[in-house]
Amino acid sequence: MYKSKKVSQRINLVLLSITVSILLAACASIKESRSNGLLEIKEQGSFAVGGTVITNPGTFDPIKDGAFNPTAQSSEGQTLHGDHAYVFYQIPANPRKLPLVMWHGWGQSAKTWQTTPNGREGFQNIFLRRRFPVYLIDQPGRGKAAKGTKPFTITASPDDQLWFGIFRLGVYPNFYPGVQFSKDPEALNQFYRQGVPNTAPYDAQTNINAVSALFDKIGQGILITHSHSGGAGWLTAMKNDKIKAVVSFEPGGDFVFPEGETIQGLKPGGDFDTPPIVPLAEFTKLTKVPILIYYGDNIPDQPSTNPGQEQWRAIFAMAKQFRDVVNRHGGDVTLVHLPQIGIKGNTHFPMSDLNNVEIANHLSEFLKKKHLD
Repeated sequence: MYKSKKVSQRINLVLLSITVSILLAACASIKESRSNGLLEIKEQGSFAVGGTVITNPGTFDPIKDGAFNPTAQSSEGQTLHGDHAYVFYQIPANPRKLPLVMWHGWGQSAKTWQTTPNGREGFQNIFLRRRFPVYLIDQPGRGKAAKGTKPFTITASPDDQLWFGIFRLGVYPNFYPGVQFSKDPEALNQFYRQGVPNTAPYDAQTNINAVSALFDKIGQGILITHSHSGGAGWLTAMKNDKIKAVVSFEPGGDFVFPEGETIQGLKPGGDFDTPPIVPLAEFTKLTKVPILIYYGDNIPDQPSTNPGQEQWRAIFAMAKQFRDVVNRHGGDVTLVHLPQIGIKGNTHFPMSDLNNVEIANHLSEFLKKKHLD
């Protein structure tokens, strides 16, 4: 009896110890989550914008065709809404005048701008705290804007390690020295899982139209692009004069140039490729707004046998030509190579790297300097 009582006491002590540990951990977690202070949102919501409607020939019969088995019903006379963008927005208390519209890159969604792979605040929250209204886009055929109007087959190809290299985390399985990406395996797991497939055939003009429609809806704002959306971003800015500035993180090619310019086309491996050419009257629209372009680390100066670096060497060279041509026509392009200004180790995702607050500070200074804040 005495022995049983002792055992019971020991069990109770162990349980108490575990409970205290859990409470301490919870308190630490709460303290960490509150370390950035209260975030006050005045308004938030979501909507679809842009897109098309297809109407099938014939007449819809709600009795005959409104069958209990949807797969067996006729499509005669019915419509299909698709090819729109999905937008989630938040407006903070006492907002600044110009919102930030954030557009993701290839294989990504609005998640690009949200919580980072290792659980910190991304650009969405960072700039909400700085009182900017923030609009996050899922472009047509991606993420929550999944519904297209053309047939498409989604594949499931193992390619995580390919993107590890293309996004310049390192040369798999090794990270680059000093890279601004968490070495916690769970961070890499989360990073891989934020990728999403296309659910419709990619069409640049469909995306441009949808994002332009967004600015028609919300009014003036600042367009922030990443990677693949960079190319479409220039065309969107030429299409819609409500875009008052363009900030592009590591645009992945498709820089536009005016007719009459001699451009050295570059592709990975040194092959020549002609960039998109537009009429000068259209191109000069880009000279009317401030443009800021960022590139991170581990981009070589000379041709490389590493495809994950070589393509960015060629793209970065094209970015320099774009800057020079726009500025020669009276524009205002600032091209920032982060390691050259002492900000080192950034991947293809500066907005979610370990030093993303430092990157945000640099962007905030630019917006202030250009009277856009």
